[in-house]
Amino acid sequence: MARHIVPDIVHNQALAMLPPDTLVRDAAVLMAQRRIGVVMVGSADRLLGILSERDMTFRVIARGIDPDTTTIDTVMTPNPRTIGPDDTPEDALELMREHSFRHLPVVDRGTVVGMVSIRDLYAAVHSEMQHNIEQHEAFIFGGGYGLST
Repeated sequence: MARHIVPDIVHNQALAMLPPDTLVRDAAVLMAQRRIGVVMVGSADRLLGILSERDMTFRVIARGIDPDTTTIDTVMTPNPRTIGPDDTPEDALELMREHSFRHLPVVDRGTVVGMVSIRDLYAAVHSEMQHNIEQHEAFIFGGGYGLST
């Protein structure tokens, strides 16, 4: 059975969407409070970009830019690639591998419905692999196929 990004990987998320004029410091505080590695920039019906920990490290801290006076739209990753809710975890992993990023916004007909991370996908793939191993062992060793006594 094919798994899909929504609802198999992404479900019941409280999205972190900030307006583009938010200060970098405020975005960092929100990320720390929510223990997340990325925030989306825009509104529910229009994704302008994403701001990740890497963006803050490479584009703010490493360049000596003041997070208290810099808005996130000047350091975000604009127009990020997205994935749809019916795409598979394998589709997401391939896109992430191909472009070297760790987060993908999930967009359904122009509306942001979630964010998938490499960690989410790893957990899903690990779970599926474990399930497959258990099924193979049951087949090989006869578990569940014999007569009960």
